[in-house]
Amino acid sequence: MPSDQTSAPLLAFGAHPDDIEFGAGGIIAKETRAGRPARFVVCSRGEAGTNGTPAQRMREAKAAAKILGATIEFLELDGDAHLELKSAHALALADIIRRMQPGIVLAPTLETNQHPDHWRLGTLVRDATRLARYGGVAELRARPAHAIGQLFFYALSPGSEPVGAQPILIDISAPEIVAGWTAAMTAHTSQRKTRNYAELQLARARVLGLDAGVAHAQALWPNDPLLFDSLAPLARGARRF
Repeated sequence: MPSDQTSAPLLAFGAHPDDIEFGAGGIIAKETRAGRPARFVVCSRGEAGTNGTPAQRMREAKAAAKILGATIEFLELDGDAHLELKSAHALALADIIRRMQPGIVLAPTLETNQHPDHWRLGTLVRDATRLARYGGVAELRARPAHAIGQLFFYALSPGSEPVGAQPILIDISAPEIVAGWTAAMTAHTSQRKTRNYAELQLARARVLGLDAGVAHAQALWPNDPLLFDSLAPLARGARRF
């Protein structure tokens, strides 16, 4: 594991070609503009979607990743709307984690009241982050074991936010960050035929930001307790009404 987690890559998993951008694109834009490498792994081609062909959706995802300063690759598991919880899938994701050596991993939340591919992928990623650090897993011995710094979950809708859990909020208010995130979301032109998802996500970020005393914010939920060396990083709290 890299000694400096602030510069280790950020690895984001999405079940569909637009999930990462809609759920955490503002955070990723902020991280890459600060110099952190970002890698996207998309686990379907969006072939079950109402609008857009798989080829079109892959092109859109590649364009969006480029806007956010991230690399992207696609992983074929069970296909869009058919993802199942399998140990083989967790091992495949763990192999990616070992190959990419990330410091932070992002995945969809585990709340079940959302697209089933989302929470199932979140569960598989959670399992994979554990498997990646176990040196004795036979299927993973081709690469050295790797322990990530932290796994965070992102929510694609209010209904997929973890119930009863306080998120951490990331201030993404800088105009260039919001503009980059917006451009990445609108790169998914096929999905705009279904709903104005970019406007929905911007509205969510605006509400979170206003409640915290900033212009825009996005939320993440940590899988494990956060550990700090001092109180300094905790000195800024969200100002609520």
